[in-house]
Amino acid sequence: MANNTSKVGVEQIDLFLPYLADLNLRDQREMMERPFFSLSKTKRTKPIDYTSPDGKVWVHVSANPDYGMATIWDADILIYCASVLNDLKERRVNDIPRVLKVMPYDILRSIGRPVTGRSYELLGAALDRLQSTTVKTNIRADQRREATFSWLDSWSQLVDEKTDRSRGISIALSSWFYDGVLMAGGVLSIDRSYFSITGGRERWLYKVARKHAGGAGDDGFAIALPTLFEKSGAEGQYRRFKFEMAALVRENAIPGYDLALEPAVTSKEPLLRIRRKADDKGPAHRKASSQTVDVSKTSAPAAKPPSQNLEPRGYLTDETLAHLREHYRGWDFYALHREFQTWLRSQDDREPDRYQKAFIGFVRRYHEKNRFQLRS
Repeated sequence: MANNTSKVGVEQIDLFLPYLADLNLRDQREMMERPFFSLSKTKRTKPIDYTSPDGKVWVHVSANPDYGMATIWDADILIYCASVLNDLKERRVNDIPRVLKVMPYDILRSIGRPVTGRSYELLGAALDRLQSTTVKTNIRADQRREATFSWLDSWSQLVDEKTDRSRGISIALSSWFYDGVLMAGGVLSIDRSYFSITGGRERWLYKVARKHAGGAGDDGFAIALPTLFEKSGAEGQYRRFKFEMAALVRENAIPGYDLALEPAVTSKEPLLRIRRKADDKGPAHRKASSQTVDVSKTSAPAAKPPSQNLEPRGYLTDETLAHLREHYRGWDFYALHREFQTWLRSQDDREPDRYQKAFIGFVRRYHEKNRFQLRS
């Protein structure tokens, strides 16, 4: 963790926010559609410069050369903070704080990270990047030409003045982020399986899908790939981006959404069509376009034959979670899901026909073996 420390008296410990096992996850709406974060885990110092196609919205993100730019994984901390603020708002708490005092353990558990010494170190590095990354934008700049801010005004470790032991961390949120979360319609709910998405492109694409296709109806949302490339703020060439989007469409593993490439009427470049799955509680309803783009021009490898079973795979449906909470209460089902996925990948022949049922069986066996560990 960083060396920022602050002495606190014992009487202040009650100000810490409790850990909420079922915290309803929320993301700040404006941050889901503009390029505010690096999509790579490799240190990025090259700035992001984005202007919307109509020229009305612009974003400039610059990195501290010592820390690098805040990444889309670092933004998980902001999702946690937005979720806490929204929870306080929904409970009609007066004077919602802009400075949150939390335990690192609670953040890690809430965003699906392992609770290890290494994770605490990575958490500190992420907080450093969030504080040192500078954003300039005309989004919500009011009467000013631009708003300039870092995601965090400051953060520090809190240390008990009597014992000199760590008592958690204090996170001072920027006013731009804080106001954006608490304004009317400032947040959107996200699926907890988002934290299981490993790739930066996939995480960003989920945010785009949730923002634009979440309530777009049966036709979903379509966007030209060159425009999508600009919105991503990604480094590298458009040709590489197009290749990667074609691969993501073939894999079609964004939780809750179907992806398809379609030919554009006025351009040689294709459109990406994103539709919300009609029903995540049963076989996914896929409305594939009758016109399919020939992605062979992207020099991508041949697509694998589609699975005959279209049951939601790779994430947990609401129906599965409801069943587990009713019958096997007390376990961290998202942590068990990560173990389940590791178990599946350990052998090539472990590819269940019914993914959700297979995971329920995995939890049942784990529960029968370890239920003595649960507190009465």
